[in-house]
Amino acid sequence: MKVIEIRELSTEELMSELDRLRRHLFDLRSQAVTEKLENPTQLGKTKRDIARVFTVLRERGEQDIEQKQYHLEAIATHKAGG
Repeated sequence: MKVIEIRELSTEELMSELDRLRRHLFDLRSQAVTEKLENPTQLGKTKRDIARVFTVLRERGEQDIEQKQYHLEAIATHKAGG
């Protein structure tokens, strides 16, 4: 994902993209441990995409990005469970 594409997204979309990328990174790491990772460069690319999203969020003056993401995850979990 390019920075230009990331900058076009709204803050909410960036938060959900950040969540999606983190889950993807977790999956890639799991595959790497079990030696089933087809393309090891995906790890680095995903990490760079996460860094790009963080950079754009910080450029916009967002603070407490981690707390906001955990809050959004808690809301989504609550809605899915109830």
